[in-house]
Amino acid sequence: MDIKKIGVIGAGTMGNGIAQVCAAGGFAVVMTDIDDASVKRGIAAVAKNLDRLVAKQKLSAEEKTAILGRIDTANALDAVANCDLVIEAISERMDWKSDLYRKVAPYLSEHAIFASNTSGLSINTLAQAFPEKLRHRFCGVHFFNPPRYMHLVELIACKETNPAILDNLEKFLVTTLGKG
Repeated sequence: MDIKKIGVIGAGTMGNGIAQVCAAGGFAVVMTDIDDASVKRGIAAVAKNLDRLVAKQKLSAEEKTAILGRIDTANALDAVANCDLVIEAISERMDWKSDLYRKVAPYLSEHAIFASNTSGLSINTLAQAFPEKLRHRFCGVHFFNPPRYMHLVELIACKETNPAILDNLEKFLVTTLGKG
């Protein structure tokens, strides 16, 4: 598994936090949401969080600029087409997530892993919204809130998740992003 670009769908609290973590880890990130206003709020929240770190001298201004420079924003689902890992972080509504999965599936590359940041919905039920041929690349990746500070991340397999993908994703999250 070679992750170079990460897509985050949803620019709210969890989505922008996950985008920040991934960009701080050195990865190109595209953060999407339903409209420009939502995306602008998301990137502004990342900038504000980074400003706090600069003020506390935990991050340099140059590092802040580099992290922000690794995050592209978009309000269209096709923006995740070249991503190796796509993490969905929208509201905890089964109908919204299922609708999103059906819409985004055609844009996913042949090797992309798609994960939900859900903390309370059934991964097996969510997987049913994906075409059967993609379900082996679907799982839950639940970052704890706030993702930029919390060390924990939870991996949740659906019945069809390829175990090797889950193992590689765990290695990536722990070794590369520093989660546990």
